[in-house]
Amino acid sequence: MRRRAALATSLAVLLLALPVAALLPAPPAGAQTGDLVATDALRVCADPANLPFSNERQEGFENRIAALVAKALDRRLDYVFFPQVQGFVRNTLRAGRCDLVMGTVAGDELMQNTNPYYHTAYVLAHRTDHPVPESLDDPAMKALKLGAIARTPPTDLLLRHGLVGNTRFFPLAVDTRHDSPGAELLQAVADGTLDAAMVWGPIAGYQARVKGLPLALRALPSEPGAARMDFRITMGVRGQEADWRRRINAVIREHQAEIDGILRDYGVPLLDAEGRLQAP
Repeated sequence: MRRRAALATSLAVLLLALPVAALLPAPPAGAQTGDLVATDALRVCADPANLPFSNERQEGFENRIAALVAKALDRRLDYVFFPQVQGFVRNTLRAGRCDLVMGTVAGDELMQNTNPYYHTAYVLAHRTDHPVPESLDDPAMKALKLGAIARTPPTDLLLRHGLVGNTRFFPLAVDTRHDSPGAELLQAVADGTLDAAMVWGPIAGYQARVKGLPLALRALPSEPGAARMDFRITMGVRGQEADWRRRINAVIREHQAEIDGILRDYGVPLLDAEGRLQAP
C-alpha cells in the first residue's frame, strides 16, 4: 500500500550505491518508437504484492483495468514488477522498461499524469453494528479505540482533534509480501479490538466488499489547513510523450463506465463531482 496509502508521504528507504536500473537490460530497440513506448505490447509497471491494487497473479483492480486498457489498444499486456518504494519510477518507467504506471496521484512530479479515472478518499471505517459520532470534534470520539497507519494524512486530523492518545498506529513501511497493515487494522475493527479506523478508502472498501468484513465507511473531509483527504487517481507516463498520453486519455474516456464497474467490484469508495461518497 506504500505509495497509494501514504500518497503525500515519502518512504525513507536507503538504496545501494548502484541504481537497480543500471543492472537491468534495456528494452529491445525494435519494440519501441522514438519516444520509448513499445509498439507490440502495453508494458505496465506494477507492484508484485500490493492487493487490492496489483500482484503478480494479476488479482488486483489495477491489473483488471490494465487488461482493459491493453484490450482497447489491441495489445498484449506485459508487466514489469517492482516494489513501489523509493526508486520505483526511476527503475521502471524512467528506465524505459515499461510505459504506464497505474494508480498515480494527480500532480505527481515524477511523471506526467493522464486524466483521472477515479476520485477517492481516506475513510473512517467502523463496524456496521457499532456507529460512531459523525464529527471528529464530538467528545465521544476520545472514548473510542481508534486505529490509523502511521505517517499517512489522517494523522493530521488525529492531531488537530486531540485523538492521538486513543489511537493505535500501524506501520507504513512494510514488506507487503509478508505484512498488510491496512488489512490488519481493519480486521481489528471488525473483531471489536478497535472501534474505528482511518484508512485509505480502496483498502477499506476491498476488505468490506471482497473479504466480507462487516464495515461501514464514511469519507473523511478535507479540513482547511490540514492534509488533503481526497485524491484524484491517474495513470503515469513519461514526460514528453504527449501522443501516448492522449491515447491513454482516449481509452479512459471511452471506457470510464467499465472502469467504474471494476472499481465497484472491489469496493473502491468513489466520490462524485461534489466530493460526496457515491452509493456502492
